[in-house]
Amino acid sequence: MQTYPKAVGAYSAFRKAGDLIFISGQLGLDPQTNELVKGGVGEQTKQALNNIKAILKENGLEISQVVKTMVLLSDISDFAIMNEVYEKEFQAPFPARSAFAVKDLPKGAKVEIEAIAYKA
Repeated sequence: MQTYPKAVGAYSAFRKAGDLIFISGQLGLDPQTNELVKGGVGEQTKQALNNIKAILKENGLEISQVVKTMVLLSDISDFAIMNEVYEKEFQAPFPARSAFAVKDLPKGAKVEIEAIAYKA
C-alpha cells in the first residue's frame, strides 16, 4: 500500500544526498486516490504534511528532523490557516521556512510543501 503520492512527472518524490533527504513539493493528495483531499487549505496542509511524514518514516526519519521547508500557497490570505495546522505538526526548534504566494499549483491545490531533513 502506497503511503504517499507517487510523483506525477519527471521527478522523484524524494532524493537522498549523504545525511540529507530532499522531499519534493507535496500537495494535499490522498495517496490511495492521487486526488486532493476534501476541504480547504487546512485539510490540504495536514495531508501534505502527512505525505512528508510518510516519506520520512520510509527513510527512518521523523518530522523533528526536518530542518527547512518551503510552503507555496495559491492565495496568501490562506497563510494563517496553513500556519495554524503547520504549527501543530512541528515543535521548537521549528524548521527554517519560506512561504510564497504563487499564481497556480498543480491539480488546483491550495498548498504545496517541500522539505529538507537531516539524519544525524
